[in-house]
Amino acid sequence: MEVGGAEVQLSLLARNLGSEDFDVRVFTLYSRGLLAKTLEDAGVTLVSVEKRGRWDLVGPYRRLVRRLREYQPDILHSFLAPPNIFAALVKPSQLGCRLVWGFRASNMDLDRYDWSHRASETLQRRLVRRVDKIVTNSQSGRDFAVSRGFSSDQQVVIPNGIDTEKFVPDPSSVQSLRKKWGVADDAHVVGIAARLDPMKDHGTFLRAAAIAAKQSPSLHFVCVGDGQAAYRDALHSQASQLGLNHRLTWAGHHQNMAQVYNALDVATLTSAFGEGFPNAVGEAMACGTPCVVTDVGDGVDIVGDASLHAPVGDENALARGWMKLIAEDPEDKVDRATACRTRIVENFSMAAMVGAHQHLYQRLAHSSVNH
Repeated sequence: MEVGGAEVQLSLLARNLGSEDFDVRVFTLYSRGLLAKTLEDAGVTLVSVEKRGRWDLVGPYRRLVRRLREYQPDILHSFLAPPNIFAALVKPSQLGCRLVWGFRASNMDLDRYDWSHRASETLQRRLVRRVDKIVTNSQSGRDFAVSRGFSSDQQVVIPNGIDTEKFVPDPSSVQSLRKKWGVADDAHVVGIAARLDPMKDHGTFLRAAAIAAKQSPSLHFVCVGDGQAAYRDALHSQASQLGLNHRLTWAGHHQNMAQVYNALDVATLTSAFGEGFPNAVGEAMACGTPCVVTDVGDGVDIVGDASLHAPVGDENALARGWMKLIAEDPEDKVDRATACRTRIVENFSMAAMVGAHQHLYQRLAHSSVNH
């Protein structure tokens, strides 16, 4: 339960399903994580099977089977590949339980990762016959799954939901965070909120920043998020070679993401592959912060006409998009901020996401009883 796109959505869903109709428990492979307290404060029971590493498999599997037999769930909904595999393996021991898998990505480039990711996909294809439904959070994710051999009949698309009561326009704390980042009062800030991972393509972000920095001395760039040390060091070296050291802040992990989005003049998504529904885009827009996104996953459908998009890997198009937004006059910026928030509130609310899952669970549970 560390902070990530799937984990945040799971947390929102578990906390908002409604105690009258659902008795919710969250089972995790590993202990705790930053979102654990949020779940427990909301009255959600959190159970860890105490996995201690990648190859610690037998003990956690047995503990999961035992815990599930005690709980006897009607629905078991797993998120991401390793939990999907665990859930499919334990299903035969859960008589009458319906299994839902969660697919959260689209066109993953598995060659950019180690062999375990390819092995996980192979195992999922072999185990998918045990699955009753697959929830994808994007149309692009559904299409990609079908192209990889997963049945379209098993799948239902439920877009992510954005907590528009948490992510709101709030200029009150902007200056304090910008000061922490070392940003001048009159600067325009372009930021990316993403883990440091090849999928997010920070390299293109840095090249676009170098282009835009030459066009405007008022620009400052911020990278919020962290990742593996070797990859982080490589990005830092690239930024230095591009001459961005005094124009770029590596902010690392930040717990108050609403504050981050409000502190940005422009948010951006530069991902090269793999995105399904990028939460960072929806959250930023809910705060009234316009976005420039690459044409990956459902990003373009999320932003609609309220923000801008660019081809994958095109640093020139990204830089042009940033400059266009920054150059707008104050009245147009206010109108765009309003349009951004309205787009998310009307199309990607948390209530819609939760309601769609409630309907799916009730239908599956009913079919289980009849079966």
